[in-house]
Amino acid sequence: MPWAPDYVTTPELKAYLRISDAVDDVQVALAVTGASRAVDRATNRQFGLVADPEARKYTAYWDAGLRRYAVDVDDLMTVVGLTIATEDGAITDYDLKPANAAVESFPWTRFVVKPEAPFKPPLTEDAVTVTAQYGWTTVPVAVKQATLLQAARFFKRRDAPFGVAGSPEAGSEMRLLAKVDPDVAVVLGPYQRWWGAA
Repeated sequence: MPWAPDYVTTPELKAYLRISDAVDDVQVALAVTGASRAVDRATNRQFGLVADPEARKYTAYWDAGLRRYAVDVDDLMTVVGLTIATEDGAITDYDLKPANAAVESFPWTRFVVKPEAPFKPPLTEDAVTVTAQYGWTTVPVAVKQATLLQAARFFKRRDAPFGVAGSPEAGSEMRLLAKVDPDVAVVLGPYQRWWGAA
């Protein structure tokens, strides 16, 4: 599974929409990709997985609550190939957080340096290089469901070219807002990520 993939397939969306022909396959595929990226924006994260460990740069900060140095990183669910390095050398004395992430099938999103670490990371910008296999090992079921809901909305949007669906005469007029579907927002709530130092 690559980084930022489509979270459902064209056949899955067609089944969801009860489409049995191939006439609209191109539009269905576009709706799937558009919805997948909308999910990314709504959650401030993506749910794919890089093929191999890769190096990325981050900025360390002092966490006043923990009284330890910390580094926020992109999501990771495996320690395969994980290394943390600075100009002074590798950091090997750290804890991955949240502590119960693996048990709850969520990723780790930061590491904190243990007090006994021989040296601390510098606080200068992009001074910490973390090599890891970033991403989610599986796409959560809730994310798939949210993608289906949003993709169905995108697909049906062509029937409401001015952003209004339904009929004013029948009292079913609804404006399609420039944000994810409200039900999608509810489903994705637990998966939202807030970046920033504590």
